[in-house]
Amino acid sequence: MKKSITFLYSSAISVLALFFTSSVTQAQKFARGADVGWLQQMEATGYVFYNDKGVAQDCFQILKDRGINSVRFRVFVNPSADKVNGHCGRDEVVIMAKRAKAFGFRIMIDFHYSDTWADPGHQLKPVAWAKHSFSQLKTDVYDHTLDVIKALKASGITPEWVQIGNEIGNGMLWPDGSTTNYPQLAQLITSGYKAVKAVSPTTKVIVHLESGNDNAKFRTFFDNVTVHGARFDVIGLSYYPYWIGSDYTASIGNLAANLNDMASRYGKDVIVAEVGDDYTAVQKTYDMLVAVQKVVKAVPGSSGLGVFYWEPEGAKSWSNYQLNAWGDDGKPTRALDAFLTEIPVPR
Repeated sequence: MKKSITFLYSSAISVLALFFTSSVTQAQKFARGADVGWLQQMEATGYVFYNDKGVAQDCFQILKDRGINSVRFRVFVNPSADKVNGHCGRDEVVIMAKRAKAFGFRIMIDFHYSDTWADPGHQLKPVAWAKHSFSQLKTDVYDHTLDVIKALKASGITPEWVQIGNEIGNGMLWPDGSTTNYPQLAQLITSGYKAVKAVSPTTKVIVHLESGNDNAKFRTFFDNVTVHGARFDVIGLSYYPYWIGSDYTASIGNLAANLNDMASRYGKDVIVAEVGDDYTAVQKTYDMLVAVQKVVKAVPGSSGLGVFYWEPEGAKSWSNYQLNAWGDDGKPTRALDAFLTEIPVPR
């Protein structure tokens, strides 16, 4: 009898240990991220970041102390020197990625394939590519992607994730890669994919769309690019209740449903690559971030990889961007404490 009790006790301890280890591993694996593409220029123009105690500190350290474990950098092809709409060329990104790695951050690289912002309303070709044939555009995408990933590798950096295009629900490199021509769009995505894998086979390639609560948009897009052979590893989503025009509680269920559908329908991991809300609505933004993390973690099979806040450090006084998470006092708002909140892995 004593042997049986001892065995049962040992077995229970083993199961608990396994569960605890699994939970810890999942917590460490989940990306709590921040896009920080403006950071270099904020520093270069003299913006000073302060921690909770009012002490000037490296922004990377402030973010790390807020639970951030991953950062995202955008890459423009031949950017201008405009502090808000330019910079973010290859060499600047390599410099910032090296700094981020030194702080222990995991790294995402976001290729815009433009000289400035690419988004649902703007997918302009880089000036240098403007007159190129479609065949040459595929080569341009490959060569530019390869060049940046090689430069990162030469500096000891292996991005964990790379986005081929930014919010490309309407396509990229218009008009050639518009969603009016899904076969060509699929080829451009695959050109970027192949370039990433040629240098860094372990890096996960993301295809990223806006309006993460809109399942019909996502099904239409991914049904079409997959049937035409686009290659990628992860589906990325943006989610901005502010731009939807209603409180997050009205759309978080749609985001959850879309995440689950994308993972099951296409057999892909999913990630919220951009999220944000009004920096003055601190409690609401905190609650929204907790809710988004919960629905991403709840995607079956641990297929929800993480959540990235878009430019939390991009203070409005510097950027004029409303959806940051930085106070007018130069300190992070309490909204970012959502990344410190313990969110259990659903069972």
